[in-house]
Amino acid sequence: MAGMTRCLVRRDTYRDSVELMRVAALVEKVRGVSRAALMMATPANRELLSGAGLLDAMGAAAGPNDLVVAVAAADRAAAERALAEAARLLDEQAALSAPSGDTPAPRSIAEAASEFAHANLAIISTPGAYATAEALKALKRGLHVFIFSDNVAVADEVELKRLAAKKKLLVMGPDCGTAILDGVPLGFANAVRRGPIGLVGASGTGLQEISCLVDRLGEGCSQVIGVGGHDLDERVGGLMMQAGIERLAADPGTRVIVLVSKPPAPAVARRVLDVARKSGKPVVVTFLGGDPAVIRGAGAIPAATLEDAARAAVAIVRGKRVAAAPLADVPKLAAAWRPKARRFGKGQSLVRGLYSGGTLCQEAALILEEAGGQKHTTVDLGDDEFTVGRPHPMIDFRLRNERILAAAGDPATAVILLDVVLGYGAHPDPAGALVPAIEGAIKAAAKGKRGLAFVASVCGTPADPQGLERQETRLAAAGVLLAPSNAQAARLAASLVGHRRPARHRRPVQKKG
Repeated sequence: MAGMTRCLVRRDTYRDSVELMRVAALVEKVRGVSRAALMMATPANRELLSGAGLLDAMGAAAGPNDLVVAVAAADRAAAERALAEAARLLDEQAALSAPSGDTPAPRSIAEAASEFAHANLAIISTPGAYATAEALKALKRGLHVFIFSDNVAVADEVELKRLAAKKKLLVMGPDCGTAILDGVPLGFANAVRRGPIGLVGASGTGLQEISCLVDRLGEGCSQVIGVGGHDLDERVGGLMMQAGIERLAADPGTRVIVLVSKPPAPAVARRVLDVARKSGKPVVVTFLGGDPAVIRGAGAIPAATLEDAARAAVAIVRGKRVAAAPLADVPKLAAAWRPKARRFGKGQSLVRGLYSGGTLCQEAALILEEAGGQKHTTVDLGDDEFTVGRPHPMIDFRLRNERILAAAGDPATAVILLDVVLGYGAHPDPAGALVPAIEGAIKAAAKGKRGLAFVASVCGTPADPQGLERQETRLAAAGVLLAPSNAQAARLAASLVGHRRPARHRRPVQKKG
């Protein structure tokens, strides 16, 4: 049978979504397999799998407490190999995470709270439809909550956060991808040193970028608190960002507070900035694309980019004048590239940004727009529309590699701009996964007598499991121009195609959506 979809259903089995994304990425490497997805069989997930063409009758009959393994393969033999490999990986992971001895693992918030009496935090990664109920149980037991789950209704988020505020607890999320609490990374996070800078953000990769840059500048973070992308929505009211600021204000280990998000609704911004003003500590604020005058008027320090925020926080800790990130690196890197590469053709004028981090993507888009390029494109491949039936692009590089080759085939493309995110939960060797596509794209462009530049920044630290230096060395050897931050990478990309004006967000730039 040529081309087929097969599903394996494991009844009453739950696995963390990050684990499932990793298994899916490994299963897709099985010979003859084109797609693989592992999901809890909630109605919403079954609909997603069906829309992606990955649902057979067995998968369609699964219930919300069941785990579905779905594969698209060239033939029955390949499908069977893939399902067997998925089963093996799931069993292997279950054995690794099983508790030692005869004591069974807790199966509820109540059991876990009883067994771990000193715990003060619950991490929830269930299908979104069930996350609210579990979070409520945790809050009622006096536990802070980290909600990795997405697809939680805003009304439910409001209910959770109002209860948390009443009980003086934190709700991080829903859809919270990053936090570092007392040095312990949660979700997608990096190995950063401890220090006096506390972060609160409605942005996963924004928190990663700032914390990594702080680490690379020689300082460290006291706490990194993610609050979920909807916290600054007018309906939610910034409740947890306010709570995070108050906690950092009371924390003797925090000397400087950094806030990062998209621009909040004006009323929410006023409330958040008012709490920041009352903190009694210096506060650096990056509302990407927002009006710095509003921040300055509230007594805080505006930062146009994530790098500016990191540098400002470090300068304050060291008692130095706050200055914007230097621009000297950008023209130097651009000048070093031009003599070595084939010149761009007459029609080559565009930058194509292919991102795994949503906040990094938005920052690059703003900088390219401010630099004078109205037709450049940046795509967040981690957005929901791209992750249906496939792992997140921080884990699985297949879609980004496909997009790299497609962009290279466009005669208008001059520069391909990338983020490379390291840390816990990310791909074990991002550079190794990207380089074949990069080298293939450069060769394809050369055959068409076109130059093609790759520009990237690596979000990570020397202590990350992937190895910062190892990743940068591999990318540089493939011809990638490396910038020290995402902002400088975007400026470098603009410089290569002739846009020289420094992107400093002289005017506020607002994006819809």
